[in-house]
Amino acid sequence: MNKNIEIKKELAHEWFVFLQSEIFKQFTSLEKSKNLKVNKKFVKNIWEKSNKVEGGGTYYILNNGNIFDKVGINQSTVSGRFKKEFRSKIPGAKKNGKYWASGISVVAHMKNPKMPALHFNTRFIVTSKEWFGGGMDATPSYKDLNEKNKIQENLKKICVQNNKSYVKYKRWCDKYFFLPHYNEPRGIGGIFFDYENKDWDMNFKFVRDLGLSFLNITKNIIIKKKLLKWNKNDKKKQLYKRGKYVDFNLLYDRGTKFGLNSGGNIEAILMSLPPNPKWK
Repeated sequence: MNKNIEIKKELAHEWFVFLQSEIFKQFTSLEKSKNLKVNKKFVKNIWEKSNKVEGGGTYYILNNGNIFDKVGINQSTVSGRFKKEFRSKIPGAKKNGKYWASGISVVAHMKNPKMPALHFNTRFIVTSKEWFGGGMDATPSYKDLNEKNKIQENLKKICVQNNKSYVKYKRWCDKYFFLPHYNEPRGIGGIFFDYENKDWDMNFKFVRDLGLSFLNITKNIIIKKKLLKWNKNDKKKQLYKRGKYVDFNLLYDRGTKFGLNSGGNIEAILMSLPPNPKWK
């Protein structure tokens, strides 16, 4: 089924908006606690690019909650022209720099140090070429081999069901989320993919399935671990791990660089940064 590019854009945009609403509803439900008098709520922010004709986005942020120390759910759809010095780094943008991009990005930093930080994003980008990209990964400060295996099993299942190479995506994730100056991975990995452009319908289905899988994986982790006890040493270890998370996102993350070079909202781009990081 060969779709007009404008139809593809609209379908992708509408899916990312829908998925954002589903994640927001689930996280809001998980955050509620009957044992506390005050329940923290998400703050909704809507932004537009300065010229107001090249799109914008919506992001929800919650700080210092019962489950989440900080969580951001960002959806944006933007267009424009890349700066000349950035064009050669984006497929299909070298000639005139024109682009259109829509996607969703979620980063959840947990209150309980025995829960991993969770990151998920998927996107559809159009220049003179078009492709899907994204992935999911987890960054724990507390080792849990069983949890690691379950996350990978779920992601492998989604890949197999959509005729995607789990091995390729897992290796790509391990290579991408690596901190050279520490000579160690950021977390336990997951899957990462980019430049998927051979079959739009199949790729779009894969992106949708991965989004729904993120909902299930996150819910299962939180329900299982939300009542686990932790101490100051556990929290201290988590904050040092967050310092490395900051290092990666500011030094190496392509999504951060893409957002800054496409005129995105600064707060939405940097919502991934964890609270109270520490460095040794």
